[in-house]
Amino acid sequence: MPWAQQLAATFPVSPKSIASHEMPPVLSALRTQQVKELLLRFNKGYAANRPTIQRFLNAAFALYVVVNTYRGLSARPSTSKRGKGRGKEDGKKDETGKVPRVAVDAVFYRRLSNILKIVIPGLTSKEALLLVMHSSLLVFRTVLSLYVANLDGIIVASLVRAQPKQFFLNILRWLLVAIPATWTNSWLNYIQSKLAIAYRTRLTNEVLHQYLGVGSEGPEGKVYYKLSNLDDRIVNADQMITNDIQKFSLHLAAIYSNLAKPVLDVILYNYQLSQNVGAEGLLGLTVLVQSTAALLRYMTPPFGMYTAMSAELSGSLRHTHSRLVEFAEEVAFMRGEETEKMLLEREYASVMKHESRVLNRRWWFGVIEEGIIKWLWGSFGLVLCAIPVFFKLPGISSQDLGGRTEGFVTNRRLLLSSSDAFGRIMYSYKDLSELAGYTARVSQLLDTMKDVRKGKFEKALVNSAATGENAEILQGRGEVIESEDIQFENVPIVTPNGDVLVKSLSFHVKPGQHLLIVGPNGCGKSSLFRILGGLWPVYGGVVRKPAASEFILIPQRPYLTLGTLRDQIIYPHSKAEMEARGITDADLFDVLSAVQMDNVVEREGGWDAAKEWRDALSGGDKQKIAWARLFYHNPKYAILDEATSLVPQDMEGLMMQHATRLGITLLTVSHRPSLWQWHALILQYNGTGGYVFTKLDAEKRLALQEEKQALEAKLLEVPKMTARLAELKLLAERK
Repeated sequence: MPWAQQLAATFPVSPKSIASHEMPPVLSALRTQQVKELLLRFNKGYAANRPTIQRFLNAAFALYVVVNTYRGLSARPSTSKRGKGRGKEDGKKDETGKVPRVAVDAVFYRRLSNILKIVIPGLTSKEALLLVMHSSLLVFRTVLSLYVANLDGIIVASLVRAQPKQFFLNILRWLLVAIPATWTNSWLNYIQSKLAIAYRTRLTNEVLHQYLGVGSEGPEGKVYYKLSNLDDRIVNADQMITNDIQKFSLHLAAIYSNLAKPVLDVILYNYQLSQNVGAEGLLGLTVLVQSTAALLRYMTPPFGMYTAMSAELSGSLRHTHSRLVEFAEEVAFMRGEETEKMLLEREYASVMKHESRVLNRRWWFGVIEEGIIKWLWGSFGLVLCAIPVFFKLPGISSQDLGGRTEGFVTNRRLLLSSSDAFGRIMYSYKDLSELAGYTARVSQLLDTMKDVRKGKFEKALVNSAATGENAEILQGRGEVIESEDIQFENVPIVTPNGDVLVKSLSFHVKPGQHLLIVGPNGCGKSSLFRILGGLWPVYGGVVRKPAASEFILIPQRPYLTLGTLRDQIIYPHSKAEMEARGITDADLFDVLSAVQMDNVVEREGGWDAAKEWRDALSGGDKQKIAWARLFYHNPKYAILDEATSLVPQDMEGLMMQHATRLGITLLTVSHRPSLWQWHALILQYNGTGGYVFTKLDAEKRLALQEEKQALEAKLLEVPKMTARLAELKLLAERK
């Protein structure tokens, strides 16, 4: 070896040590000295360039926090084994048979983006200005927290140094800084609550505008009706509008504070901490924290899915309760209390089972979460705070006991605040998961209403709807043309569940020609009215009819609104709209006189009396109020669905006569023969898909009806006569 030969010539070494390549003691000492000199030069160079390195590390840390937070909260793939496993375990099928997808993924951010366009319509909107104010207060509160952390160290240092004057002056500074601090905290809570209210108001107004279809007379209107009758995706829209939107708004207002403030705190607190203990220690702490945080994120249960399922199950329970209230009379007569109790208990048990499972998972996750965030990270922080005490940092002069105490207390306070902020970032993913659950509910409502306005419905169909001619009918779309007359040309009558009642219906009614519609139950009588009112789609043929605003429906059980007695007659008009039409209370009194209810004004306490009118009025009075409403609006056509079943026949005739004088064309469903004389046309269904449309000769039909009843009465006597004849024959044979 060349180096061995050189050493042998210079130093007396043994051939054995050279042959074995052992390092001579002198060379080993030389190399140790070289390493020390190299470390010394590196230490001097590092100390000289430490400010630049510190700035680089701090900038890198800030960028890392922002990027890591973005990555942690960005869309996550749902194709992992873990995701699949949980989907099978925790997924619950919705009304359409599909497992709802609720996670912090691309779907969630797309849904949230669409909703944010509603709740924050522009940069100059009220909501945007509140966000700016909120952000400013968050920054100001962080600055105050930094000042308080430094002040904590100064107070403790003055206490350790036994400086009473400095101690009490610092206490005074502490009290003074409490004024803006308390104001800022209270103002932050106030602004956040205002944001939640603003979000809820924007979203509720938009949803109600679409839900009620205000100003939409075409296919895009009547969404509230179509959601409950033509589509199966949403069964509790009321719960979504009142409850889910409120919780979504609260979570959305809180999520900004729960994300923006902790990220800002982590950056600023750790920047100040790096100035005290060095960015090197902060870098090591970050590596340790992130490694344990990754484990914590992996073990986080799917809280977003749990939230969505909780809302869905609660809505189902509420829907079951509302059904009991709606049909309380029928249940009471049928003595169905035990059955209804069983249904309610079943729904409640489903809610409790789910909530118990979620509670259990929150419990064990809370144990792990607190153990890592509070205790494990706390031990890391204590080690970091001890660095300036046990090690001499370049650029930092030696301190006495008070200075070391001040530094430790300040660093400890900064570390605790930073740890709390980082923990809130970790918690924010759970908050974001819950927000994803409510976002899915609100988005489902908006998306379903959008589909309904476009005529896209999802409803469970009968088996016959998927085969043969019926399936072909359901694929078609008819044409609706506005006209003065009512004319159906080869129009199929199809229910929302795909049941074809009549394959091709054709008839023509001109203004003034009252039409009587008869037939067995479920044959398509009410279905015809829903097509005329624009409630059901037309699957074929041509429908010529006036606008839906030219029709008024009087059902057997009329709808009475909340409000005054006047409101019951002029509904849906307001008093201002009534007066704008030049109608006074005296005119309304004449309308009530036409239905012989002029005494109700004095009886109920005047026009402005407000009651629960569906309980205050009898069944006959309700029908009379509905007829008075018809006379007030005076439309071209009136749809009467057993609208006189609870009034005497003489009163029925008076109301029919008055409607005819006003020029209202009546389309009547009724089985009362007393109404035949008021109609010129009849549409009779046979219940098997056939029908007859012809002129109605009331006298001839009444005569035929009387003859039919007489024959039926005679036929009822036939069995008795046959039995008597057999008895007489038996007696004759015995004699």
